Amino acid sequence: MVRKELIKRSPLRILEKSTRGGLGKGNIGVIAARKGVGKTACLVHIATDQLFQEKHVIHVSYSGKIGHIVQWYEDIFQEIAKRYKLDCAMDVHDDIIRNRLVMNFEQANVTVAKIEKNIRTLMEKGSFSVETIVLDGYDFNKATVKEFGEFRRFARDNAFELWFSATLKEDTNAKSRVPPMLAPYMDDIAILICLQPRGEFIHLDLVKDHDAEMVSDMHLKLDPRILLIAEENQAERVV
Repeated sequence: MVRKELIKRSPLRILEKSTRGGLGKGNIGVIAARKGVGKTACLVHIATDQLFQEKHVIHVSYSGKIGHIVQWYEDIFQEIAKRYKLDCAMDVHDDIIRNRLVMNFEQANVTVAKIEKNIRTLMEKGSFSVETIVLDGYDFNKATVKEFGEFRRFARDNAFELWFSATLKEDTNAKSRVPPMLAPYMDDIAILICLQPRGEFIHLDLVKDHDAEMVSDMHLKLDPRILLIAEENQAERVV
């Protein structure tokens, strides 16, 4: 199968249809769940979908060395290539990784201004255009509303899509809707997706879609065995 068809059949097109066209430039999206449920897998799958579309992605890790993040990308790409018998898989692999950078920061020692400066340097001196930035391992318990507002300004001023992960202490439910930990930041969050373990799969629940709060099942699930997002009742669509 060719890359164009993979993009068209991706279940992430359902995410775009379930929301108002997806996250959109200048906005922040958050994937929230307990530790170990699948936040990084979801973020990497979203980023990989962007890479297939020839967009540029920066993955910022706050959780230590970057080797394990690179391995996530390798594993997910290999699963996609194997399942769909991707034409010229290694050529596609080598093509898309040129559009991906992985960076590591310690949250306690870095400001939004420093991250912005580093990324601007890459864009201006390294000729690396950026459409999507993933921030994985960001600790909302150590954040402030002011700092998070700076991330929103950063996204808006540069027309980036910013995706965060948020580690919760417990599963969310329909009664609580927005996790209490994230409540102070909701004005700056355009899309909030909470991961809910149900049986063998992790389901993606849409809690906020731009200016509307709700709890909506997007009929998307994460298969923890292969690390890929799939459409419910149509598991073959896993790009």
